[in-house]
Amino acid sequence: MTEQSTITTATDTRQPLLSVRDLRVSFPSEAGRVDAVRGVSFDLHRGKTLGIVGESGSGKSVTSMAVMGLLPEYASVTGEVTLGGNNILALDDRAMSKVRGKHIGMIFQDPLSSLTPIFSIGAQIVEALQIHQDISSAAAWKRAVELLDLVGIPNPERRAKGFPHEFSGGMRQRAVIAMAIANDPDLIIADEPTTALDVTVQAQILDVLKTAQRETGAAVIMITHDLGVVAGSADDVMVMYAGKPVERAGVDELFGHPRMPYTIGLMGAIPRLDDRARDALTPVPGTPPLLVDLPDACPFAARCPVAEDACLTAEPELLAIGRGEPGGSPAVEAPGAAHSVACRRATEISDGTIDGEPVFPVPALREPEAAAVPREERPKVLELSGLTKTFPLTKGGLLKRKVGTVFAVNGIDLDIREGETLGLVGESGCGKTTTLLEIMGLKAPERGSISVAGKNAADLRGKRDIGAVRREMQMVFQDPMGALDPRMTVFDILAEPLRAAGGHDKEDLSRQIGELMELVGLDPEHRDRFPAAFSGGQRQRIGIARALATRPKLLVLDEPVSALDVSVQAGVINLLNELKAELGLSYLFVAHDLSVVRHISDRVAVMYLGRIVEIGDIDSVFDQPSHPYTKALISAIPLPDPVAERNRERVLLKGDLPSPTDDSPGCRFVSRCPLHLTLPESRKRQCLDITPELTERATPDHSSACHFADLTPAELTTSADVPTERQS
Repeated sequence: MTEQSTITTATDTRQPLLSVRDLRVSFPSEAGRVDAVRGVSFDLHRGKTLGIVGESGSGKSVTSMAVMGLLPEYASVTGEVTLGGNNILALDDRAMSKVRGKHIGMIFQDPLSSLTPIFSIGAQIVEALQIHQDISSAAAWKRAVELLDLVGIPNPERRAKGFPHEFSGGMRQRAVIAMAIANDPDLIIADEPTTALDVTVQAQILDVLKTAQRETGAAVIMITHDLGVVAGSADDVMVMYAGKPVERAGVDELFGHPRMPYTIGLMGAIPRLDDRARDALTPVPGTPPLLVDLPDACPFAARCPVAEDACLTAEPELLAIGRGEPGGSPAVEAPGAAHSVACRRATEISDGTIDGEPVFPVPALREPEAAAVPREERPKVLELSGLTKTFPLTKGGLLKRKVGTVFAVNGIDLDIREGETLGLVGESGCGKTTTLLEIMGLKAPERGSISVAGKNAADLRGKRDIGAVRREMQMVFQDPMGALDPRMTVFDILAEPLRAAGGHDKEDLSRQIGELMELVGLDPEHRDRFPAAFSGGQRQRIGIARALATRPKLLVLDEPVSALDVSVQAGVINLLNELKAELGLSYLFVAHDLSVVRHISDRVAVMYLGRIVEIGDIDSVFDQPSHPYTKALISAIPLPDPVAERNRERVLLKGDLPSPTDDSPGCRFVSRCPLHLTLPESRKRQCLDITPELTERATPDHSSACHFADLTPAELTTSADVPTERQS
């Protein structure tokens, strides 16, 4: 018999399921005591979702780990965490192990590290069931299959016997959710559950979470840095900064009437998918404070544009204010209050302004000179024609034999003009990175051609020719820390490409490095520091400065802001726009966040399984997408607007990408295409037998590869004769 939990939780929704009071967590360090959480209080009712947002280091995850009882022994935890009337902070680890999994389910950020690689998915769910329930192995396995089916895993009977490495990232996260809800927990804590996933998979996972909450009736704590995710899933939102809540309200109230300058800054730093104007973002300057020996002052004062001298005299308390109306008197904060803010000037703020002026002024955005010249008249800095890259699929250990071919890039055509940004988007595995590697390799491709600044890669002979072209094209990588040598100072990092180019004496080298650092917003006095002494955003600026050292015409940017907080991301995006205008640069911008792509790009190319399925002007593609895959990608991006997010149409894709080894005729998207399901049988045959080619649409500079993109619903249901002969 298994030991049953001693925790009992009431089903009365009028009483809080979870009550947290003055939770404080600190850790010892060489610099002194780190106060990671400095007094968190909130109530959470059954069936409700609380979103917790904030920058890295704000205390979000530490708060959740304290509730779960998963902090290390050296952590000092005080306060009260009451679940169903029981203070679980008072329980020892043996008692908490009966609460975790039974009453509290946890969904971690990285699903692969959350699963044991040597046991099947089904066996791990069975273990989670049998630890907390008196249930036979056969019944537990049946329940595991039911759970996998509930979270949308196809063929659950077969996939239950599979191992974690055999699942995609989205499928693994679904399995983790199935494990978390196995025992119908009262509370589910989701810590950045969609951060590492593609946007289409993210939409599926959020939908699965809603299903899980509906099935179990659980309360949910959603921890994320993505305000769009919070807007679409949370009932209440708590914004954290420097270990404390600085604003808390219902989701509509907080997004409609933010009162804390930090919250206003976060919202202004987010590029929006529905924003055609694409004005400059409003980055929050500076970095969060170190949580060691904090002074008795507002911790946000050093970064706040409306801070006063009084803000430095005492740290403001979280106080309740009037709902949506400026000028209301602060009151003593209660955990269930409608709107609470930790800012002494909160009642002066209305609609993001104070005294009639924006709290965070929007920086001016320079227009590149090249924008005044028609696109067709500008020279091409990059041109790909029929680019193809395949990899052999082998089988066997010592004696490998070829059993197939992976079509990573399968005949793509695109070009980038001077002063232009092309966004390249698509799910993981679509061929974006392989395309970048082929471009940066500057070698004759397997098939097709690559031309940089008018020079064909196949015609380059010797290191001198390749070096001359390589200086015209530089790359900025996704991980700024991994891209910089930690043993080299900033001076040496920036001097390396200049020395390779030659012709620079010591004095000239020093001058150019100073100019490069100033150009990207870094202090030249910090040139002798190592990368570890800089923040993530500053390290990415170093990477951009290094790429600019050879005065290139084209920058290839591989997910350059995906690893950064939204406030830092805004500053880097603004910098890229400024450099584009000042230096006349062109960008090939690869990203999975379509909101960022829309903000920074002039044109966009959508890739699916090695092919471009839609390409054109950014506004044409985003406002009038014609390919079903593009429609699904755009609908999957959450909007930081609760009303718009609740009312927009969603296109959820089913299943995973098909095998990239299949190059038979027909549309590669057909197995996941929601449009294909609505077609009459006579038209479905065309999708299966004939590969669609990129075709111009009604709007200028807009092409897509779909047989039925321009047909109306009435035309789609017409059983007209269509060609069925097989062709490539």
